[in-house]
Amino acid sequence: MTTIAVLGNGRVGGSLALALTRAGHEVTAADRSPGSAADAARTARIVINATPGAGSLERLVALREELRGKILVDVSNATVDGPDGLPADLLHPGSSLAEQLQEALPDTRVVKTLNTMLHTVMTAPAALTQAPTAFLSGEDPEAKQVVRGLLADLGWQREWITDLGGIETARATEAAILFVPHVIRSSGFAPFAISITR
Repeated sequence: MTTIAVLGNGRVGGSLALALTRAGHEVTAADRSPGSAADAARTARIVINATPGAGSLERLVALREELRGKILVDVSNATVDGPDGLPADLLHPGSSLAEQLQEALPDTRVVKTLNTMLHTVMTAPAALTQAPTAFLSGEDPEAKQVVRGLLADLGWQREWITDLGGIETARATEAAILFVPHVIRSSGFAPFAISITR
């Protein structure tokens, strides 16, 4: 059992909090009330960023002390949305939200994952007709190993997880969000994920 704080209580955060609780972890989901995120982060070993990506950097930098020494699992994508509310561009071109977080929070171990799929796939990867891929980006091997364990608890098989390397590799996975609006317009709002097949 691990103590986990989930920041963000929308569809993504809510799904992750419920699934991780069912897997036996002690999970606190922070709401929008003042001090809730700080209290949740302070008492957790692992913090999951499931807040809207456009405001994530500011929110998490405000928690610098609470996040010191913690593993921060970043599942968000920082985008500029189009008129239909779907991602139209990246907020950090030439970089990524994960890189920005790691630079701003040097005493926190940031691991990027689960950001290349619709939220339902994060906690039910086996529901797809083909195996999806969960990517890992981050500087700390031990932190990535811990996150692998969390992914396993969410139903991800070992061979479905690909470690891309350092935090700079998150640029590639965050850019994959630009596929989403086109796939949705083309095929409808059905669960899907990026997958590496060999």
